[in-house]
Amino acid sequence: MKNRHYPIKASDFIKEIEPHILKYYKRPGRPAGISHYHFFSAVLYVLRTGIPWRDVPTFYGHWHTIYTRFKRWSENGLFWHLLYLLQKRKKISLNYVWIDSTTVLVHRHGSGSLKKKDLSR
Repeated sequence: MKNRHYPIKASDFIKEIEPHILKYYKRPGRPAGISHYHFFSAVLYVLRTGIPWRDVPTFYGHWHTIYTRFKRWSENGLFWHLLYLLQKRKKISLNYVWIDSTTVLVHRHGSGSLKKKDLSR
């Protein structure tokens, strides 16, 4: 395992992050197919590189499983709580950049083809 794929050691994850997950996250049913450690590392990899979810390396697990857990954890606030906790303890450093259509120019062909006018009038 390379450090760039797993930025947090498994022992540190179990000691510092997993207790917060177990306290906050009690999901009944079948156990998860991907461990919390692999999932968390995969999401940090996506956030760091900016790759699409479908391009998540396979050693983390199936991309759709990772995406749906990230979506569920983001909606209930658990993932952002964990990131805030890690940043507060100076374990990670996060910089946010928001980009929207007012700051990024679209190529002239990016709006689609020209629409045909109504010739029946």
